[in-house]
Amino acid sequence: MRGFIAARNVLKAWLLLVGITGLFALVGWELGGFRLLSIFGFCALLLVTGGYWYFDRVVLGMVGARELPVGEAPLLHSSVERLAAIAGVAKPRLYLIPDGLPRALATGRGPRSSSLAISAGCVSACTPAELEGVLAHELAHVRHRDVAIQTGVVVLAASLVELSRVGGWLQRALLFVLGPVAAACVHVLLSPKREFEADRTAAGLCGSPHGLADALIRLERAAELVDFQASPATEPLYTLNPFMEEGLAALFVTHPPTGERVRRLRNLDELWRDKLGNEAA
Repeated sequence: MRGFIAARNVLKAWLLLVGITGLFALVGWELGGFRLLSIFGFCALLLVTGGYWYFDRVVLGMVGARELPVGEAPLLHSSVERLAAIAGVAKPRLYLIPDGLPRALATGRGPRSSSLAISAGCVSACTPAELEGVLAHELAHVRHRDVAIQTGVVVLAASLVELSRVGGWLQRALLFVLGPVAAACVHVLLSPKREFEADRTAAGLCGSPHGLADALIRLERAAELVDFQASPATEPLYTLNPFMEEGLAALFVTHPPTGERVRRLRNLDELWRDKLGNEAA
């Protein structure tokens, strides 16, 4: 199952790269025949090659993350290193998002090269078990190679949305056209099932599904209380959708309902209801 998920995401990443290159080549052909096709195709290859190596840095810049030294958060680094070893991936570089909204994301190219960003709000609000669950969820995305396709799609979608800003008085019309196109790219390549799969893997890495389940509930409540402003195209990156599902943000929602995710996580422990009843007694 793990190999199938990883292979599927590698295939999607290649389809995205080939699609971008093909689109550039088609534009070149329409504008000037084979000569411009060659030029546009070569430029597209340079773009996708550079994107493969540097789009993770673009994502980290979009969310305002800074690298977190080991001396500043040794316990957090230790937790990430331990979970990465269990997941069978290289320890990702750890970044801090300096805001109060509890959120986390993973980006990069895959198990051998990735970055994990977590907000100051998540570190301070979550219990150790909940924080471990969030970290394990993001490492599951790394293990499944979700990060490669998520990173590329988010940068592409965000670029399309930002293109509307050059339109001046045509901005609203451009956004009306480019917004749905960007959202379509996101939904074609990113399935909500990837979150269920990452949740299940995270539960296995932690040895219990309840830390992540409790964290999802806490993150959802925090998202309802804190006004979050960012590019809605970044929604697929986070552990939980931090945006209010209205306006342009509603187009980019790829996370399944939190209640369904929590229910599936709880069901991984068939005896949890009995344990809860015994503790109450």
